Amino acid sequence: MASSPHIQDVTMDNFTAVLETSRRVPVLVDFWAAWCGPCRMLLPIVSRLAEEYAGQFVLAKVNIDEQPELATRFGVRSVPTVKLVKNGEVVDEFLGAQPESTVRAFLDRHIERESDRIAAEAEALLAAGQVAEASQRLEAALAAEPGSSRLLVALADAALHAGDSARARVLLEQLPVAARDDTVARIEARLEFADRAADIPPLEALLARVQANADDSEARHQLATHQLVAGQNEAALDNLLELLKRDRNYRDAARADMLKVFQLLGDQELVSRYRGLMFNALH
Repeated sequence: MASSPHIQDVTMDNFTAVLETSRRVPVLVDFWAAWCGPCRMLLPIVSRLAEEYAGQFVLAKVNIDEQPELATRFGVRSVPTVKLVKNGEVVDEFLGAQPESTVRAFLDRHIERESDRIAAEAEALLAAGQVAEASQRLEAALAAEPGSSRLLVALADAALHAGDSARARVLLEQLPVAARDDTVARIEARLEFADRAADIPPLEALLARVQANADDSEARHQLATHQLVAGQNEAALDNLLELLKRDRNYRDAARADMLKVFQLLGDQELVSRYRGLMFNALH
């Protein structure tokens, strides 16, 4: 391979300089050996990505047979072992040969790209109700950066906001396993509620039933589903909490849905408050 400014062979002599580089951009340290078959599979992948990312990270190759001190220093027990260094510290790693999609997802967790800015802007647009504009920006960004896990997740979120559950599901199916984080879990929880809402009476009819009969547990449960899809999170939690208090036959279903909503919403005051209320209702 021709000399590249994005790829370095690392020795004890230049290792300090590599650590200094990690204070500017992430450094992907690939511990390998000439006799290692999986290493020969992985090295072309990380080298190609180093060129593609064009300076957004540096690939540092360490031949463990020639640099055993470095292998020992990093606790390398098998090869290939890949560690990502930022600001002089190891912040992530993986073992063994991995497909390109997995390595790309691994890098994207640590490298700030143009797509990160666009995804953040799209999130703000979605919060403001500008779903179509958010989707357009994300589609354009994905065309320029195919396979970006961050963009696929953001587009799935936008599709769900637009009521297109099928499109959201197709986008999530394209994600590598390594990219399936808490954000993806929250979107999948919302997808489940959206699928349920498609097969039950409309929100207005259910609201009328509950107002006419506060003990109509089926209507209250279905009403909470619609409210969650509509983003009326507190109203939905109120109805699920009422089910816990009013109807022992719905306790398990209401509790399960409340836990899903907590996962969906993440760490916020509303979740903390309703966790306490749910605990009190169950004990």
